[in-house]
Amino acid sequence: MIELDGRQTLIVAILVLFLGKKLNERVPFLREYNIPEPVTGGVLASLIFGAWYVITNSEVYFQLTFRDTLLLMFFTTIGLSSKLSTLVEGGKSLAILLVCAIAYLFLQNFTGLTVALLTGLDKPVGIIGGSVSLSGGHGTAIAWSEIFIKDYGISNASEIGIACATFGLILGGVIGGPIAKYLINKNQLEPSSTEEPTVGVKHEKKKLSVNYFDFLNSLLVIAVAMGLGISIDLLVAQFGIKLPMFVSCLFAGILLTNSVPLIFKRINWPTGSASLALISDLSLGLFLAMSLMSLQLWTLVDLAGPIIILLICQVLVIVLFAIFVVFRLMGKDYDAAVITSGYAGLGLGATPTAIANMTAVTKKFGASPKAFIVVPLVGAFFIDISNALIIKFLLGLIQ
Repeated sequence: MIELDGRQTLIVAILVLFLGKKLNERVPFLREYNIPEPVTGGVLASLIFGAWYVITNSEVYFQLTFRDTLLLMFFTTIGLSSKLSTLVEGGKSLAILLVCAIAYLFLQNFTGLTVALLTGLDKPVGIIGGSVSLSGGHGTAIAWSEIFIKDYGISNASEIGIACATFGLILGGVIGGPIAKYLINKNQLEPSSTEEPTVGVKHEKKKLSVNYFDFLNSLLVIAVAMGLGISIDLLVAQFGIKLPMFVSCLFAGILLTNSVPLIFKRINWPTGSASLALISDLSLGLFLAMSLMSLQLWTLVDLAGPIIILLICQVLVIVLFAIFVVFRLMGKDYDAAVITSGYAGLGLGATPTAIANMTAVTKKFGASPKAFIVVPLVGAFFIDISNALIIKFLLGLIQ
């Protein structure tokens, strides 16, 4: 095993981002269909490390502690960029998307169960290949694996869940951009917001001006907001409520950005600044690069056959659902197209994948503040709770 420490892992992640950027610049398809740069570079890196393992039988191990900090930083910047007016405006959209997401959890599991029955797999495997691993991601797949092993006799439940979550993460980052491009071009949509994107900024020097003090100020506010988020997480845990840490940091950012500037009117608050947007982009890009480049694809080879069939069906279903249900119910405007691209990533991968999809789209077509508050709130908070209840309900039905 080749073990890389945190510093070396960061170096590789930066190189992976450079790789993704260069590939997107040189391959028209990737650029035209808004494939996120971290996804391009991360997937290729994971294939390279997988080939290295096959050839040398030597695994490359990454120290990923810093990756988790980057995730907290990113969602803190999203919170700090969320004005109350945007939250109020997004209230109806949030409710509609939540209803869509809950309905899709049932549809996703029904798809998995149908494929399991047609291919001769155990019925619980269909649920593992449904919302457990796809909408739930790696964390949910690992958390539920013990129950599937003990109560349903699925001895390889963990491997199936991780395989589906891994391929789902990749596919979720690939389909979002093309969906948005199709919807925007077909319906000739234009962004309604005149704001600059809070993430997905264009980094050419002539278009991005960041000075030393603004950048330092943004780092200070992010650090304070993250500290408040950690305190909120500890507080709600006292009441038996367990939230992902990044949800608490998101709420802390929202709380501060809608209170501090109103109380201290002369304070240099970073909301809407180029420095905050740049930090947000860097945090998300490095997080996704580290997540994708560290995927151990060789552990999934034995499961490739049934997993491919299952995932093909899941991809087809979510593409149709996103285009014909989510987009229409969200209003069929530009914001709806961006939200739909994010939801496609959310339904197959995870919240950061959804954000990466929307980042790539808004970087090319224009800002959508509503999308960047609605999708994270649905994906980071409501989906986990709804998913757990639906999984328990369906498992009770198939016993």
